[in-house]
Amino acid sequence: MNLLPKSSKEFGSVDYWEKFFQQRGKKAFEWYGTYLELCGVLHKYIKPREKVLVIGCGNSELSEQLYDVGYRDIVNIDISEVVIKQMKECNATRRPQMSFLKMDMTQMEFPDASFQVVLDKGTLDAVLTDEEEKTLQQVDRMLAEVGRVLQVGGRYLCISLAQAHILKKAVGHFSREGWMVRVHQVANSQDQVLEAEPQFSLPVFAFIMTKFRPVPGSALQIFELCAQEQGKPVRLESAERLAEAVRERQQYAWLCSQLRRKAKLGSVSLDLCDGDTGEPRYTLHVVDSPTVKPSRDNHFAIFIIPQGRETEWLFGMDEGRKQLAASAGFRRLITVALHRGQQYESMDHIQAELSARVMELAPAGIPAQQQVPFLSVGGDIGVRTVQHQDCSALSGNYVIEDVQGDDKRYFRRLIFLSNRNVVQSEARLLKDVSYKAQKKRKKDRKKQRPADVEDLPAAPGQSIDKSYLCCEHHKAMIAGLALLRNPELLLEIPLALLVVGLGGGSLPLFVHDHFPKSCIDAVEIDPSMLEVATQWFGFSQSDRMKVHIADGLDYIASLAGGGEARPCYDVIMFDVDSKDPTLGMSCPPPAFVEQSFLQNVKSILTPEGVFILNLVCRDLGLKDSVLAGLKAVFPLLYVRRIEGEVNEILFCQLHPEQKLTTPELLETAQALEQTLRKPGRGWDDTYVLSDMLKTVKIV
Repeated sequence: MNLLPKSSKEFGSVDYWEKFFQQRGKKAFEWYGTYLELCGVLHKYIKPREKVLVIGCGNSELSEQLYDVGYRDIVNIDISEVVIKQMKECNATRRPQMSFLKMDMTQMEFPDASFQVVLDKGTLDAVLTDEEEKTLQQVDRMLAEVGRVLQVGGRYLCISLAQAHILKKAVGHFSREGWMVRVHQVANSQDQVLEAEPQFSLPVFAFIMTKFRPVPGSALQIFELCAQEQGKPVRLESAERLAEAVRERQQYAWLCSQLRRKAKLGSVSLDLCDGDTGEPRYTLHVVDSPTVKPSRDNHFAIFIIPQGRETEWLFGMDEGRKQLAASAGFRRLITVALHRGQQYESMDHIQAELSARVMELAPAGIPAQQQVPFLSVGGDIGVRTVQHQDCSALSGNYVIEDVQGDDKRYFRRLIFLSNRNVVQSEARLLKDVSYKAQKKRKKDRKKQRPADVEDLPAAPGQSIDKSYLCCEHHKAMIAGLALLRNPELLLEIPLALLVVGLGGGSLPLFVHDHFPKSCIDAVEIDPSMLEVATQWFGFSQSDRMKVHIADGLDYIASLAGGGEARPCYDVIMFDVDSKDPTLGMSCPPPAFVEQSFLQNVKSILTPEGVFILNLVCRDLGLKDSVLAGLKAVFPLLYVRRIEGEVNEILFCQLHPEQKLTTPELLETAQALEQTLRKPGRGWDDTYVLSDMLKTVKIV
């Protein structure tokens, strides 16, 4: 027998509820959970000796169970004469002090300030079925009556699904009255969500509205959220922020229910936040491997990514995480990234902190008491030290951090927090610059100096290994110099370069240090980045390398408009990111590949020069369009895909007759490399130019 209403409006109908209870008889119907599921929040906010009014009691056993554990002063009201009669008959002998009255909660007959608690289990949800004027007026009368019959200091405790329009109405009404507003997520409601539809789940919340004595002229409003796992409520700044926090918990409950049903959700990620500050503490990615055959021990595992390694392809990209999950051999793997700005004691502490929450994301069918393994790389949580953080007017918030790589070497990184999983610039620190060594030197200096002399901070950029290129796309861009005529002579002849996009400065600095006849113009739109490069990445200008603070588009357009006096460059490099995350291409900004601008680039490139572009484009249609546009201006176009990354390096030249076959290209790269490897040039032996060009393809 289907007892649920055909439409939500029936919830507010007297006739519906009369028919409902006649059909259901004396069997209890528990909206939003049983007493055992709700007792934690009920006992927290209701004292046994307080006088309690239950509105819209129905035939729920909640009042009976409260009575049986010591809450004796309970009055129940409902609009259904049928259910009131049933409840009186059931409780007359066993619970003589508890009363049941047929009464309209919008016109209650009690004197003012009669109760210390008004308890509502789903009644507000049943009445507030829509936002039509007639409905809202009825709810206003109901809430006004609740306020009237409560004493100062009393509480309206409403069990609700906290749908957006219901939360908005309840919070708005009581906050305007000067009451304290708290929303408490019912404990364990993730495991006992209300199945409203076959494909939808909602957690249960309790609204606790505390009546304060009116203070004339006071605009104080108090909004709090108490999540199930927290011991204390969190104060929020506005009703809007409270609604947002509730919505986040509802979305999480929905996500958990879908994951239990093995729904195909695509890429799933979520943040777990610090309960006290609300700041993200962990980022989780859920990766399913349907090809893995199920066995007793391979249902589920957690992988902790060491600090500083979340940007690596294996951990930071969907395809990488899929490969990690498949190689780990688990049906479901959850990767956990640790956030900068948070403190982590140890792997054991992280495991204890995560254990309860990640189990909510376990797949269906996991055996009871199954031990879930926690995996990692190297067995520790990694090292990450934030050296500097600031805000740029153009690039937003950014950090400079030192991290330990898997070879125990330290690397310095520039991260824009608007895209925190992308390394904007990276440099390797010199071997002797370890934190233990720094600490020992500082201790030794203290022993040797007078007590009143303070330490002078070391120049942060002096510790950079300038011979090493960290970024694979930078290595490929340098390898592109082999496309120039007579590359083995590049160290002997003048070489004019234009680099658009400075970042940490490692690309132009590498060219400057390894090609002694080179003259470099670097263009950077953000003056903050020049400060970052200089102070933190060992960059410095010289008579052969100048930085121009300008928009690259305007700078090149100005050069192209110089007529015969315009400069010509042997090499032009674009390594500039887009500030608009909504575009399908994050590097370069679309304006840098428009036909009119590419003509400007062509006009300042020498006839035998090479234009090298770092392209990061996830939109295949857009990428094809970019390649076609480049080829229309530069007929000879090579593409080098960076393995494990989205980056592709494009090498563009003006004359098809300059085309080199792959063997010829590798031969010229080897000739250049032999020159660079001569003693005293500081060339990094791990960097093989020809390897960078083995997979180059001609478009």
